[in-house]
Amino acid sequence: MKIGIYGGTFNPIHLGHMAAARFAAEYLKLDKLYLVPAGIPPHKALEEDAAGPRHRLELVRMAAEALELPGVAEAVDWELDRKGKSYTWETVEAVHKRFPKDKLYLLMGTDMFLTFQHWKHPERIARRCTLCAFGRTQADTQEVLAPQRDYLAETFDAQVVTLVLPHLVEISSTRLRQLLREGEGAAYLDRRVYGAILREGLYGVQRDLKRLSLEDLRCVAMSMLAHSRVPHVLGTEETAARLARRWGADEAEARRAALLHDCTKKESREQQLALCRQYHIDVEKPEKLETKLFHAITGAAVAEQVFGLSPAAVSAIRWHTTGKADMTLLEKIIYLADYIEPTRDFCDLTELRRLAYEDLDRAMLLGFTMAVEDLREKGMVVHPDSVRARDYLKGIMA
Repeated sequence: MKIGIYGGTFNPIHLGHMAAARFAAEYLKLDKLYLVPAGIPPHKALEEDAAGPRHRLELVRMAAEALELPGVAEAVDWELDRKGKSYTWETVEAVHKRFPKDKLYLLMGTDMFLTFQHWKHPERIARRCTLCAFGRTQADTQEVLAPQRDYLAETFDAQVVTLVLPHLVEISSTRLRQLLREGEGAAYLDRRVYGAILREGLYGVQRDLKRLSLEDLRCVAMSMLAHSRVPHVLGTEETAARLARRWGADEAEARRAALLHDCTKKESREQQLALCRQYHIDVEKPEKLETKLFHAITGAAVAEQVFGLSPAAVSAIRWHTTGKADMTLLEKIIYLADYIEPTRDFCDLTELRRLAYEDLDRAMLLGFTMAVEDLREKGMVVHPDSVRARDYLKGIMA
């Protein structure tokens, strides 16, 4: 097995780091790539505006998921849990001990490669790993990296691979943090990473979460989702916008409700109950409420209290899962958008998708009917609100 180790302060991890990681994984045909944020970097002191280690780990995890190398790229906390400074030789030794028969590659940028001989125990690292250095241009490789490669080979018997990055992103972490403080820098970051920075107020970023632009809210919403959930939520947003235009609802309001409709979806049952206590939500018989139904209740509270959404949008989030009798236009739009967005493929939605743009109430009736029948066929409990919503529509259309 071929294993890559890519360490760094990652303060924050940006598109340059991600491009290098992806290219190395593909070029070297790595079976595993570990992204290792440093706890206490030995070569420099962390700046006052640095994010805490756990926040940096969260951002690196998001970046690793965004690489979309399932089973290959993984963020790990090895150096965060180790006491003292984060020395690379200790990390390499630990990986070698775990994978004694596998080939290890240590990935690093040009600056780190050129100072490798000054690291702690470079000879131990060179004995365990092939060094993989990223060059900015072919000229860099020949003029700058080649002499160092020859020196390290002679001094430490090091094996070295030099790579020229095809999609170079020129930004230093120091400059990026400055841009973030100035309200810029999003272009250098994965959208979920940027959203988490906004949401947590990292690197001196101070945004009023109740007054976010639509794009910033989109990034924040994405940061609150499991990576696999992002396409669904973005699909729901676009479908809600189209339905809003078709039926005369407020498109911006529909987009904001759609973006946040699953904002607490990934939380565990215990975390959902904690949110209920935090926002003083009185849930009747919570022990009998299915976990998947909690997120509509807690998501609505977060949308209102944290992000300042309108009462209409909050209500649309609250009822997007079970529905209820006599729903508002926006409630119907979010319910249907969640049901029929393009990534949904759990059943044949052809007729429901057609009706959604031709007869909204008939689409709602079909949606509730399908949902109730599907749950009953699976032997699952049907929420009374869904039955009441279906029966209400039957009554007004009789």
